[in-house]
Amino acid sequence: MSANKTLIIETSAATKTAAALRKLYFIRVAFSVIWVVLVALLAKTSFTAATILLVIYPLWDVVGTLLDIRANQGNGTSVTPQYVNLAISIITTLAVSFAIGKGVPSALIVFGAWALLTGLIQLVLGLKRRKEFGGQWPMILSGGQSMLAGVSFIAMAHSPNMGIANLAGYSAFGAFYYLLAAIRLGKSAKGTLQA
Repeated sequence: MSANKTLIIETSAATKTAAALRKLYFIRVAFSVIWVVLVALLAKTSFTAATILLVIYPLWDVVGTLLDIRANQGNGTSVTPQYVNLAISIITTLAVSFAIGKGVPSALIVFGAWALLTGLIQLVLGLKRRKEFGGQWPMILSGGQSMLAGVSFIAMAHSPNMGIANLAGYSAFGAFYYLLAAIRLGKSAKGTLQA
């Protein structure tokens, strides 16, 4: 196979992956916005609704990660970080379900550990994808911020002012970063790489 054909095939695969990731990022934005609105409306008035929303968040990450794995199939890149993220999010969903029975602080500690670990994975993936697709600086920033938020959730879990509603800001920032990344991936999805 000639170098030109190889480049066209690689560019085509990268373009297809970038387009799939862009679509996924927009879906993640929509989910996060809906989740934030529901938390704002329900978290302080209904413990049951707040509990369900708290469990749904890492469960949604399981779905989002599966879609990410699917978007990256056949492009020659390792999806090991996504599988690690998938396992962490499944464990977190179960752990939050269990921890909420012991109280909100326990659930926030689990959520914080999840934010820390998945933020690290997001940071690593953003750095890795930046070389291939460009448009990843929002994901890099989001990963770093998620790590800091995770540490904050753990440290402040027992504060009387801390509750499930405090997680809405975390999700809103995540939606903002996914929106920026989706926009930045626009050129990559059309076959034009950008930083």
